[in-house]
Amino acid sequence: MSHSTPSGGWDGPWYRVHTEQFEAAFLPNAGEDLGSVDNVDVFVDLKDGSRWSATIITLAQVEILMKRWAASGDAFGGRYFWCSDGLIVRDAGISNMTQVLTGLIETGEFTQILQRIED
Repeated sequence: MSHSTPSGGWDGPWYRVHTEQFEAAFLPNAGEDLGSVDNVDVFVDLKDGSRWSATIITLAQVEILMKRWAASGDAFGGRYFWCSDGLIVRDAGISNMTQVLTGLIETGEFTQILQRIED
């Protein structure tokens, strides 16, 4: 996996990360600690001009949601989790999520997992 350090910064509500392969625009909740982000929408622009999207969520957050739904009755009592463009990661944080995106690009799995946004 690439070891270059990505740069990032705020652009309104978006936290943008720039790497050698892509620019990712994350949409965390207002005031959320970037190291603790566990459920976030991201839009990724690749160097070839293509645009992609995903909802990145941690395994722990999926477990929390399913337990909540078990009590509320949603999702057949928390018996399943579904998200149309979901990517489940082990560890929270924008930095970790960026590393996962980088790894997906480097292994060629990126286009199989994220949802392409057509022009």
